[in-house]
Amino acid sequence: MQQAFAQFAPLVLIMVVFYFLIMRPQQKKFKAHQAMLAELKTGDKVVLAAGFKGRVTKVGEQFFTVEIGRGVEVEVERNSIASKVD
Repeated sequence: MQQAFAQFAPLVLIMVVFYFLIMRPQQKKFKAHQAMLAELKTGDKVVLAAGFKGRVTKVGEQFFTVEIGRGVEVEVERNSIASKVD
């Protein structure tokens, strides 16, 4: 019985370390990004995943309209917004 436990102990330890070093921080980052997307409103300045910087002009269920230049508006998917600029 103890041999079986001794064989699986390193595997369990690796899984616990994997969870705390990789999985948990990723989940926190994902939740923070989702919260940021939920609180975006018209007029907020954002950076898109493609590197463009713009201002939100319309907020939709799945898409945002972002002005990236004077008179240049693009419609982007929610998840393509990387961050909010203060």
